[in-house]
Amino acid sequence: MAQQKPRKASPAKTKRAGTAEGNVAALRSQLERIDRELVKALNERAKLAQRIGSLKDRAPTAGISFADEDAMVTKAIDLNKGPLPDRCIRAVMRELLGGCRSLARELRVAFLGPLYSFSHLAAIHRFGQTVELLPVLSIPAVFEEVNRGHADFGIVPVENSTDGRIADTLDMFTRLPVRICGEVELAIHHTLLGRCPREGVREVYSKPQALSQCRNWLAKHLPVARPIEVTSTSTAAQLASEKPGAAAIASLQAGIHYGLDVLADRIEDNPGNTTRFAVIGEHSAERTGNDHTAMMFQVEHQPGALADAMNVFKRNQLNLTWIESFPIPGSKRAYLFFVEMEGHESDARIRRATEALARKTLRLEILGSAPVTSPAD
Repeated sequence: MAQQKPRKASPAKTKRAGTAEGNVAALRSQLERIDRELVKALNERAKLAQRIGSLKDRAPTAGISFADEDAMVTKAIDLNKGPLPDRCIRAVMRELLGGCRSLARELRVAFLGPLYSFSHLAAIHRFGQTVELLPVLSIPAVFEEVNRGHADFGIVPVENSTDGRIADTLDMFTRLPVRICGEVELAIHHTLLGRCPREGVREVYSKPQALSQCRNWLAKHLPVARPIEVTSTSTAAQLASEKPGAAAIASLQAGIHYGLDVLADRIEDNPGNTTRFAVIGEHSAERTGNDHTAMMFQVEHQPGALADAMNVFKRNQLNLTWIESFPIPGSKRAYLFFVEMEGHESDARIRRATEALARKTLRLEILGSAPVTSPAD
């Protein structure tokens, strides 16, 4: 049988292939040139940031302006015309700002761990990943790390839009003299993660707040699965990676970290579910003109005492944005009141209100001022 001769590529096809390879090579050359220019521009920006930092005669952490950083990120996003999504520009800018900060001093930031908890995600959103991120086992431990000077900043949850206040955080504000200097309001999207099909899920692990925020979804879609409380959403994800028939409610990032499949996403009952985190440190933030201030106070347990105290805010035309009562441990029917108001603690109206409150309260402490931020998804 005669051997068939291989076909020769037509001259047109050979020419097209050669042209395509040439075009790819030319485009890659352009990419390399842009990368060189990009790295050069990034380092030029870092040098300018260093010069600005050297002109500021203040403590390293006091010189950090979260409001300025937010404004830089917003301007970069406003300049974005695509095809990169805004979230990519935001992430790049956060890391760039963090890298510039680290040239002056590497910051240490404590948060409620483990890794890929929502507190971890809030810390990344605020500081980037160039800082030293320190996971600790509890909210009190975050406060202790900052109070002892082992961490420059801490990040702690203050309230959730579904479940309300975070009691451990309020309790620690009554115990240690740290200051609120920033905030992150993070959209909380819960993901059902596992290594088995959804119909095979028999146990659902998560922290109590996450289970609470998804209880209606679980009742409808996994009525026979047993909810099991654990210390964090990241721990839940780890357990789901190890136990057959187990699933976790956690962040998508935790699922990626532990190699889990997404069985259902955005399962929170409230689509607008957010958690507000406070950044704590040694100093309040500088005044920006768009700030809020938090304080706590205690009044005598007698008729009209609280009304008299609250009337101080009205007389000084201060708009309250948050009010919480908190029982004082070991005291019967004694409460501390946490309030947040529009304005900075250096504003004349807030100073006048503070002086007036001091005369009507048994205890009064300003917890700090911070710029107002927008929710981050």
